[in-house]
Amino acid sequence: MNAQRIRLIIGLLTAALIGVICLQIYWISWSIRLNEEAFDKIVYAALNRVADKLQSIEDWAVIDALNSVHGFSSEANRNIRSATKFLENGQATRRITRADSLPNPSTGDQSFEDNMTMYEYMKVSQLVDSKPLAERIPLDVLAIALKEELSSRGITTQYQYGVYSKSRNSFVVVNDHYVVVDNSPQVTHGGASTLFNSPYRVALFQKDIESPGYLSIYFPNRTSMVLGSVWKTLLLSVIFTGIILFCFWYNIQVIYQQKKLSEMKTDFINNMTHEFKTPIATISLATDSISSPMVVNNPDKIKRFVDIIRQENLRMNSQVERVLQIAQLDKKDFQLKLGEMNLHELIQQAVDNFSLQIEKREGVLHVDLQAERPVIQGDATHIASVVHNLLDNANKYSPEKPDISIRTRDVPLGVEVTIEDKGIGIGKEARKHIFDKFYRVHTGNIHDVKGFGLGLSYVKAIVTAHKGYVDVRSEPGKGSAFTLTFPHR
Repeated sequence: MNAQRIRLIIGLLTAALIGVICLQIYWISWSIRLNEEAFDKIVYAALNRVADKLQSIEDWAVIDALNSVHGFSSEANRNIRSATKFLENGQATRRITRADSLPNPSTGDQSFEDNMTMYEYMKVSQLVDSKPLAERIPLDVLAIALKEELSSRGITTQYQYGVYSKSRNSFVVVNDHYVVVDNSPQVTHGGASTLFNSPYRVALFQKDIESPGYLSIYFPNRTSMVLGSVWKTLLLSVIFTGIILFCFWYNIQVIYQQKKLSEMKTDFINNMTHEFKTPIATISLATDSISSPMVVNNPDKIKRFVDIIRQENLRMNSQVERVLQIAQLDKKDFQLKLGEMNLHELIQQAVDNFSLQIEKREGVLHVDLQAERPVIQGDATHIASVVHNLLDNANKYSPEKPDISIRTRDVPLGVEVTIEDKGIGIGKEARKHIFDKFYRVHTGNIHDVKGFGLGLSYVKAIVTAHKGYVDVRSEPGKGSAFTLTFPHR
């Protein structure tokens, strides 16, 4: 699959995913709005019901006052004065908490018609209306009525309420208590500010010429109350959306990794073909030369060609063995033959075998073995291959005369081995992948660097199997330094 098609598929999937998320956000927002509207409707219905109860209770107080002092006399003024005195003395104490059981004087209640005139009722009502708003509010009835009306509608969350007086420009009742106020406005002081700014309010005593104030209520937990019925849907939506986003991101990563792996495998096959093609061609040429009449009777030339065939065969076997080693490492199908080994002796032997290649290119190989405890538990064969791989890379990626150093030193965790060169170096982005299987650093104009891209992945696997770790420092144009740390145990 080419890169353009991959980008097209990713673009379509991204657009579809964004569309689904937008739809989810829209439906959740719509559901929340519906809940808010339903909650507001319920609260206003409860407040109106409480306001009606307060009005009915006041109407009953007026009727009680007139009935108590009327004496069935037709002298209206005397009745009004008596009712006024009765109300001022606080003797009208009858309280009805269910508005549906209260008679309405304006609808022609029989007792009202028989015992008092409309004139008397209006006069006493005006007296009541002129009283301060706080004196017209029975605290116990207000608290009970609010609780009953809200509970009957399924609202049990915490709330605050208050009665606001327009004449005083402040709240006169807040949460079951009368408020003592001075002459200055106090609507924004203390807890009353939340009540003053609350959208939930209804006018009180609307039978008056002008409503003296309003009843206000505030819900501190309104948001949680509104979201209470949708939080499960919201939570599941967030979880499933997160899973989809994670899977989407993971699939994109897998697609690019597979594409990259495919490219690396293609390069590996090409490199392997080249690596095998040269020794096969050399062996074929040497075989043809041996069969030539000019060589068949010359033992020295036959021996020379046989040595060439043997060397090229060993070279091919070495490459095949490296590929098989990587396959075994991937499958965890290998066992280290651990034993005590001296890193200095192993490094010195590798240097002796490798020095000829460095000298052939007129390079230098510096050895600085300072570790005082070079003996570790390890597999000598694999660690020797690791050192050889790093020396070989240092040589291959040094474009001119190689300048390679190999050092050891003691560290708290064990022994540290550093192999450093002054070659072409490795870029920051390439350093993230140099230990990946089949990965080969781009070498620019250097075309004679061959390999399978398996060396450093083998190095990392072997060092990790010895419970050590590998570190690399490199800058383009300044060279690279690979540091291996092997624990003593």
